[in-house]
Amino acid sequence: MQAKDSNPPDGGYGWVVVVSAFVVMGLTVAVLKTFGLFFVEIQQHFDELASTTSWITSVTIAVFHLGAPVASSLCVQYTHRTVVITGGLLAFSGMVLGFFGLNMVWMYATTGFLQGLGISFSWTPAISIVSHYFSKKRALANAIASAGECAFAFMFGPFFQWLISQYGWKGALLIIGGIQLNICVCGVLMRPLASSSLLEASHCETETQPGNSASRRDKEHESPIMHKTFNWTLVRRPEFVLYAIFGILAAMSFFVPPLFLVPLSYSLGIDESWTASLLSILAMVDFGGRLLCGWYANLHVTKTIHLLAMTITLISTSLMLLPLANNYLSLAIFTGFYGFFFGTTVAIHITVLADVVGMPEFDSALGLFMLIRSTGGFVGPPLAGLIVDMVEDYRAGFYMAGATLVLSAGFLVILDRLQQRKKRGSKIRTKPEKSTLPYPSLHILKHQ
Repeated sequence: MQAKDSNPPDGGYGWVVVVSAFVVMGLTVAVLKTFGLFFVEIQQHFDELASTTSWITSVTIAVFHLGAPVASSLCVQYTHRTVVITGGLLAFSGMVLGFFGLNMVWMYATTGFLQGLGISFSWTPAISIVSHYFSKKRALANAIASAGECAFAFMFGPFFQWLISQYGWKGALLIIGGIQLNICVCGVLMRPLASSSLLEASHCETETQPGNSASRRDKEHESPIMHKTFNWTLVRRPEFVLYAIFGILAAMSFFVPPLFLVPLSYSLGIDESWTASLLSILAMVDFGGRLLCGWYANLHVTKTIHLLAMTITLISTSLMLLPLANNYLSLAIFTGFYGFFFGTTVAIHITVLADVVGMPEFDSALGLFMLIRSTGGFVGPPLAGLIVDMVEDYRAGFYMAGATLVLSAGFLVILDRLQQRKKRGSKIRTKPEKSTLPYPSLHILKHQ
């Protein structure tokens, strides 16, 4: 049974799972990335400040990250299929209840909290089960599945804009919620591996055998993933702490541009139909950046942490230049630069985490990293909104995001220096001591 479990099928029905995960990525993260189209509509409807309205996205992002470790644990207790279906129902509920639009607090609770929890419970197990079905082709399968985020975002930009123009922002939320019910269909298609079911059955049989102590049964009941997910001892490692700080600062910046890109284009007098195409451009170049950087990283020409620091610097540069745009063409060009470099960063930042903590600790580090990074996603959009309100210019949000990314790159440089110093120290400690005696025979006599 263990052999089966350690040798995934690497194909067959696994490709159905990949396609299902592809759609789940599109119906979750792509919806979040294009939610900026609703920003101005909701802000004007409730007559609120940009900082107040941006809390909707902040709550969604924070709950998405905070729910990831919980979703992973539930996959162990139940199945990936069950958790994905639950996530689809939660996402549907968040959008449908948001249709009523009672007040801003109501929007925080529905399109914020419920939608974020639904995205987390759908996205996390969908990514996880792909890795269970593939081993040799795991990188390819994960790349195809994650591409759903970009492909759907490319289509959702103009589609959501059309929905808002035809049915209003409330009607658009209702329709999008209905579309998200397809997450449940994808969840049904995510069939658990037979080896996993056999493994669970063997655990149950072992528990019923006589002579087993209660402590043994308790150990078998305990999920190893639970331990890995909530291993807080990682915060004692300086390397992980530095990378977590980078994650917080990066998350503060990453979700600001998609949120304020649409309002900025409106302030420049760009037509709504052209504005929606900016999000499509963003998704298209994002997809290209992921594929290109993933391919380049596999060549091992450049150290991954150096490559990440380079892409972060290029993102911050593009964000600093983007507010200089004064028409659609220049705005589209700078948006394209930002989207491409964002895609390159997404392609390798998890790989750098694996390099920092090592593969034995990777699962626990990923869950903890998502938890810590959520604070940045929660604080970033409202902080940018507050700055926008103070200066009454959407450009300020992009300057804030660019400056924060520059700061985050500094922590990557510190982390790299620390790793190099430790590497040199380990080489010195492992270097064999030279004998001070002239002849080996004298060295042997000395120790007799």
